[in-house]
Formats: sequence, C-alpha cells, structure tokens
Amino acid sequence: MNNAGKLKVAAVADLHVKEDGKTSYKDMFTEISSVADVLVIAGDLTDLGKPKEAELLAADLRSCTIPVVAVLGNHDYESGMVEEVSTLLTGAGVILLDGNPTEINGAAFVGVKGFAGGFGRYMLSSFGESAIKAMVAESVEESMRLENALRRVRSDRAMVVLHYAPIAETVEGEPREIYPFLGSSRLAETIDRFNVAAVVHGHAHGGTYEGKTPRGAPVYNVAAHVEKPNGKPYAILEL
Repeated sequence: MNNAGKLKVAAVADLHVKEDGKTSYKDMFTEISSVADVLVIAGDLTDLGKPKEAELLAADLRSCTIPVVAVLGNHDYESGMVEEVSTLLTGAGVILLDGNPTEINGAAFVGVKGFAGGFGRYMLSSFGESAIKAMVAESVEESMRLENALRRVRSDRAMVVLHYAPIAETVEGEPREIYPFLGSSRLAETIDRFNVAAVVHGHAHGGTYEGKTPRGAPVYNVAAHVEKPNGKPYAILEL
C-alpha cells in the first residue's frame, strides 16, 4: 500500500487471555488478517500478566498474517512479570509501543499505557499525601512520554494507542464512582497539541464506543466487550 492509500486498522482491547486456554482468538485473528492491514491491541492482552498467558496469546497470533501493534494494560502488570510477558510478545512479532512510535505503510502508531487520574475539573491534583502525589506523578509521566513520542512523528497520519481513556465520553456506561480510575484528561490535553487522526483505548468494558477530544480528535473505546458498528469484538478504522 502506498502512503496516499487508506490503511485499514483492526483495533481491539481487553482480550484477557487466561492460563486455562479455554478461549482461543485464532479464528478472530485469521478473520482480521483478511479484512485489515494492521491489528492494534490496546492493552490487557493477558488476564494476570503471567508468562503462560502471553505464550498462549503468542500461539494464537501465529494465525495473524498482518503487523500487530500493542500497548500493555494494567492487567499485564498484575504479576510483576512485565519483562517476561513483553519478551514473549515481541518474540511473537508484536510491536509493543511504550513511548516509542512506529510507522507502517506511511501511518504512525504512537502508544503508552496511560494512567488514571480523572477527567476535566474532577481531575486529581498533586496535593496532600505522598501517595496521591505519586499517583498524579505517574499520570503526568505517561502523558509526557506520549508527548515525547508524538514529537517524533513525521507522518501526516497518526493513531494514538492507549489502554486508559483520555476522555470521559468513552467511559460512559461505567459507574461514575470509578471514572477517576479509568483514565485521565491529561492524555487528551497532550493529544490535542498534535495532529492525530484517531485514538483507541480499552479498559472501560462497560463504556461507550465513540467520542472526541476537546479539539475534535476521534476517540474509540475498542474493548472487546463494547458494542461496535460492525457487531464484532474489534473495530475497523481507516487511517
């Protein structure tokens, strides 16, 4: 595909592959390979961040014949074995984004996990106990890493890949009490400083498929559990 052509991206999140191997994604990956140019997985590839789960996903990904781009999610950190999980996934050909952009057929993919913190005027501020300050610092750090990655993009087409949501609109449907733990407006503030064609995230299983940043960048919640226009667990987007 040349740079002027449209790039079809299949995007999904929250596969939560478990050690018991009861759920296979081979057929879905085969199907995606026939309808898209790139597969993007927006975090929570595994359920508990265990190497065995990553091995099972890597085996399923053998049926995927197109490039695979991903970010890790909070579940992928659960067992403290991120390096082992990451090594297994990259060994299977997955391009893991962690503050580093990659370009495929003229389109840039830029990703970080993101973090919690809340949205708009309800966003958590760095005040009070050291634990709160540490949480805000983590949110700021993820946004800064995203900004640094976006500054390195030279393509005029860029997709941002996150796990945590950058806007409240796409977490609507979740209990409002947990909104602060589903994402942060700091991510949207960073995105809106650049020319971004689309943003995908997961994490909010009960959220809403589509929304926009304050400056109009389209945002899609591609968690497998969220209803999408094509009726599939994955969305098809064009860059």
